[in-house]
Amino acid sequence: MNTREKGAAYEQLAINYLQDRGVAVLEHNYRNRRGEIDIIGKDGDYTVFIEVKYRKDSAAGQPAEAVTYGKQRKICKVADYYRMMHQMGDFTPVRYDVVAICGAEITWYQNAFEHIYS
Repeated sequence: MNTREKGAAYEQLAINYLQDRGVAVLEHNYRNRRGEIDIIGKDGDYTVFIEVKYRKDSAAGQPAEAVTYGKQRKICKVADYYRMMHQMGDFTPVRYDVVAICGAEITWYQNAFEHIYS
């Protein structure tokens, strides 16, 4: 299994996990000229932008630690564009989450980081 196939498999695992917890998936691998967001979903009133990170073990650190400030900033830029294209106002509640998969353990970090304005 190559890296892209592995990433797709773990993203699908994250989608199943989120759907089991009531998140409606709106987009998967949403891309625009600013970058990519793994999953965009609806959780209650919130539109949620979700980054999925996988590690086979914690030897190289926890998966959520790989969502650096730079990655967060890029996710926010992509989210801003998505919100503009879908005519979502400034008062639409949004959240930035991380689904971290380490081995067989899945951890969902809700509101993992705040919006970064640039």
